[in-house]
Amino acid sequence: MSMIKEFKEFAMKGSLIEISVAFIMGAAFGKVTTAFIDGVIMPIVGALTTGVDFKAMKYVLSEAQYDASGKILSPENAIQYGSFITIFIDFVLVAFVMFLLIKMTNRFKSSEEKASE
Repeated sequence: MSMIKEFKEFAMKGSLIEISVAFIMGAAFGKVTTAFIDGVIMPIVGALTTGVDFKAMKYVLSEAQYDASGKILSPENAIQYGSFITIFIDFVLVAFVMFLLIKMTNRFKSSEEKASE
């Protein structure tokens, strides 16, 4: 069997195509979730924490250095922990939604198995 024919059979298997679709859907779901977190959840969290903008939260290790004309000689060096908090909340929500989807799928599978008995 030629390598091209073998590759074609491998690429056209149903499981590989399903994984590809799942990967693309996962990437799209990640974008939707990030937009939801940034646009809905974080403003609510910010309002509950008296207007704190988590994306702006940082610990400055060294300030930016400027010359007399205002040109940056060295940029600010900071730990952006606010972005980490936002991304962590994003991850927890995506993981929770995935958990719910898997739980729902397993419930449907078990009800189908009971119905077939």
